[in-house]
Amino acid sequence: MIYSTTTVPVNPDGEIPLSREQVWKGLVLKARDARLFLPPGLCTRCDIVEESDTHVVREATVAGADLREIIAFEPQRKVTFFQATGPREGAIINEVFEDAGGALQLRFYCYLGLRGKEPNGAEEQAEQAQFDGESGYRSALLSTLKRTRALLAEGRL
Repeated sequence: MIYSTTTVPVNPDGEIPLSREQVWKGLVLKARDARLFLPPGLCTRCDIVEESDTHVVREATVAGADLREIIAFEPQRKVTFFQATGPREGAIINEVFEDAGGALQLRFYCYLGLRGKEPNGAEEQAEQAQFDGESGYRSALLSTLKRTRALLAEGRL
């Protein structure tokens, strides 16, 4: 199994401050259309096929892989991406919270397996290393916050 976690401050020195509500709106936009947040060309399709007050179901093509995700919303707090189909199974979570000092934080964590692959095999170990590496989910969180700031500046948030 793959387990990865990382946390970044939402408002580090030198950055335009974001409120919890603005971060939340960015996470919801990311859930609804990953193309707005991923590097150009990485996500070539992202369609919402079902929605309610508590969740959306999206079908997407990311890095050439078709997937279906059930995305649950805990307003102003947490977005959980359940991997219904695709190369991975499990859950990916983005959570907004305040640390002990009251500073806003954005945390990523996941618990995943690779469909059809040996548990803890070479493929899962490689994916674990990628998630935890320099271009992994810490980078993705920072990119999400950067894109949220850009959308805010463009008046699209």
